[in-house]
Amino acid sequence: MNYGMIPQSVIDEVLRRHEISETVGKFVHLTKNGKYLKGLCPFHSEKTPSFTVTPEKQIFHCYGCGKGGNVIKFIMEMEGESFPEAVKALAEDAGIPVTWTTASADEPSAFQKEKKVLHEAHDYSAKLYHYLLRNTEVAKPALDYLLSRGFNDALIEQFGIGYAPARWDTLTQALERKGYALAEMEAGGLLSRRQESDGYVDRFRDRIIFPIHDSNGQIIAFAGRMLSDGQPKYLNSPETVLFNKSRTLYRLHEARPAIRRARQVVLFEGYVDVIKAWFAGVHNGVATMGTALTGEHAAMLKRFADEVILCYDGDDAGQAAAHKSIPLLEEAGFRVRVSVLPNRMDPDEYISSYGQEPFVREFIEGAVSAVKFQLIYLRKSHILLEEDGRIRYLRDAVRIVARRDSPTERELLLKELANEFGVSLDTLKQESLEFRQQEKLGNTGDIPAGSWNNVWNEKRTTSKNPPLGAANVNAERQLLSWMMQDKETAVLVQQKLGDRFYVEDHAALAAYLYAYYAQNNDPDVGRFVAVLQDDRLERTASAIALIDIPYGERELEDLVRTINDAYLTREIEQLTEEGIRAERAGDYSRAIQVGTEIIALKKQRK
Repeated sequence: MNYGMIPQSVIDEVLRRHEISETVGKFVHLTKNGKYLKGLCPFHSEKTPSFTVTPEKQIFHCYGCGKGGNVIKFIMEMEGESFPEAVKALAEDAGIPVTWTTASADEPSAFQKEKKVLHEAHDYSAKLYHYLLRNTEVAKPALDYLLSRGFNDALIEQFGIGYAPARWDTLTQALERKGYALAEMEAGGLLSRRQESDGYVDRFRDRIIFPIHDSNGQIIAFAGRMLSDGQPKYLNSPETVLFNKSRTLYRLHEARPAIRRARQVVLFEGYVDVIKAWFAGVHNGVATMGTALTGEHAAMLKRFADEVILCYDGDDAGQAAAHKSIPLLEEAGFRVRVSVLPNRMDPDEYISSYGQEPFVREFIEGAVSAVKFQLIYLRKSHILLEEDGRIRYLRDAVRIVARRDSPTERELLLKELANEFGVSLDTLKQESLEFRQQEKLGNTGDIPAGSWNNVWNEKRTTSKNPPLGAANVNAERQLLSWMMQDKETAVLVQQKLGDRFYVEDHAALAAYLYAYYAQNNDPDVGRFVAVLQDDRLERTASAIALIDIPYGERELEDLVRTINDAYLTREIEQLTEEGIRAERAGDYSRAIQVGTEIIALKKQRK
């Protein structure tokens, strides 16, 4: 069996060479939990870990969003790659020679063709916008604005900055002349459909244009800053087959080498902040796409960095965003520091007003620890001139300090609080100890140990496995779990049940298992999942593989009997309905035949 022209031996070697916990660990902070590893899912936002990795079976599965599979599937999901692309990347990473010819090289799929066309169209559009900024009179106000904001020719050139004229059809006509299908360009985010008539118009008009790149440096989207007083001030491309905001960070492709060298990343809110900081020598800076920081962003950065400096705007919204991002980043395993800019300024404004060196010294090198920032941020919600306000602040501050893992860090922070407010250090230590004991016991609303799924936050109970259906569905899942682990069990089930599975996906998995073992393959969950090549089946198989009930011959017979009885019961019910319809239609011959079949099935059920 192969995919395109990739030999099965190469797929097997890729799976053998890549330990799933190591590969996933580059993206997700994993902690040991028995024979499983758990962490925050990189594919959806969550506060309580529901993402599990099972090294023994070389699979991952998330109980929150349902995604699952082997190491190849993980890379496909994480990087947005096709199966051949993921295998190729993993093979190259492991030093396996890539000597095969993939089907995609000879016969690209429709999806690959669509992506290729859109990459070309985005590249052409970026060059057009850049040319218009540098060479046309209509773009002079935009160029003057950039120069007034401290941009020079080198920055404009290096960051590919351009200008979209105020006309409705500048890019539309240019793309049409190049032979691009305008409907495809609209789907790719470059154009917009006219609201009151047929046809298309430019999505970006009278805006300074900033190209957005993917991790390989290809242009996949644009951000446009409006020059006039209209809204929105910043407009991003919509999400497309190329562009996913939750998986894209501005300038990561350029910043990655510096991030890797320093094991540190500086996270900004805006594109201009990144560019101006780059000019100041901060080459490890990136920005989100106008959205809140996500777990997917954190997972991407964890591959390259151990520390994050949050350099958000100094206004209330920016500081609130920084405060919200700290627990997400710490859960992902980062050390976190925060820049506290004065007078509600953003990094761009500070650099323009005070210069590059003070910015780097005060707010990159001098960024405060996450807990110091949390204490500073906490002050805004308390009136410290009043005794009651000071008491409330101290209690909340001690609670924050109590959650720190390091005893030394707790000691130093409590000493600072004691000195500032004239309170006994021993008193604050005792209060900190009480908070730690309470939270360890779960009296403050913590998630109980062993409850990984976010549904706890909705005050519902959950278990390590998702809820199962009727007894026969339970039985099917249990049988399939054993079949994945043992070839003889699969052969026995094939003889006794064949395709008599009630759930369609279970029947499909059973059929795949029969074929898998018929090709003399040994039990290997990760390898079996690679055979499926179907997203839904891979998720189902990964979830079932985590069922951990010891095998027993008597239990096997009971499960087979349960499934078989359910199958016969359904057949009898269906035949009974058919017999009734036949009698009503006067087809007594068919009714008698159906009755005979029902008697035979009832004998089998006994």
